[in-house]
Amino acid sequence: MLSYRHAFHAGNHADVLKHMLLVQLVRYLGQKDKPFWVLDTHAGAGVYALESEHATKLAEFDAGIGRLWSRQDLPLPVAEYVDLVRELNPDGKLRFYPGSPWLALHTMREQDRLRLFELHTTDAALLQENFRSAGRQVNISASDGFAGLKVVLPPPPRRGLILIDPSYELREDYGHVVQALKDGLTRFATGTYAIWYPQLGRAESQQLPERLKAAAGKNWLHAALSVRSAARDGIGMHGSGMFVVNPPWTLHEMLRKTLPYLTSVLAQDGGAKFLLEQKSD
Repeated sequence: MLSYRHAFHAGNHADVLKHMLLVQLVRYLGQKDKPFWVLDTHAGAGVYALESEHATKLAEFDAGIGRLWSRQDLPLPVAEYVDLVRELNPDGKLRFYPGSPWLALHTMREQDRLRLFELHTTDAALLQENFRSAGRQVNISASDGFAGLKVVLPPPPRRGLILIDPSYELREDYGHVVQALKDGLTRFATGTYAIWYPQLGRAESQQLPERLKAAAGKNWLHAALSVRSAARDGIGMHGSGMFVVNPPWTLHEMLRKTLPYLTSVLAQDGGAKFLLEQKSD
């Protein structure tokens, strides 16, 4: 049940899309003086060593952050994300990759708070170790993030970003994601919800965007990036998507300019493409 380890996939093309967008969402919330919370339902270990056995086994980062690392033509949103990765690698060599918690913390301000959930016992312990010096700004729970949202929403400042990104190893995760969004909007209707999902051959993955649209109502944005054609046998992840409820008004235009670049740079074959759609009230 809890076999998934993100260390195998750290820094891949899906992380590039998710983390670039995450940085922009946190930066947008920080434009107003009032504090906010960031909640991460599946925080992982927080930081990953790309020279570890886990990371080098698949070396997926080579086709993700590795393709951006030395480029000089990065669009501003991509450059802001890559600059944060560089902070973790001050010697200029790509040795470590920051997970969502690290990127959020280093984009937030001192008055903002980070609430992390991680159920995998090994990763939860690593998460505690990696953020031991963060103090009261970070709260870590070694527990189920889906259940945790019901406890902490709405956050005290009534401003917040909720990142929902399970591994989807279990088919039940797809239903849990949709229900978490419904429950979250009931408790915290004005929050920004960012939901990551993999593009896979299985029906649950293909149907998830439409289920999220139905749950989200009138104000959402959907961005997806396919780096290759789907395999004929349906095996493997050929892309990923981000579904954002209550997105910043600037997000669509930013992605309209940025997704073509990422599609070109991260493409693995001629089937690479992107999707960008939005509904607003």
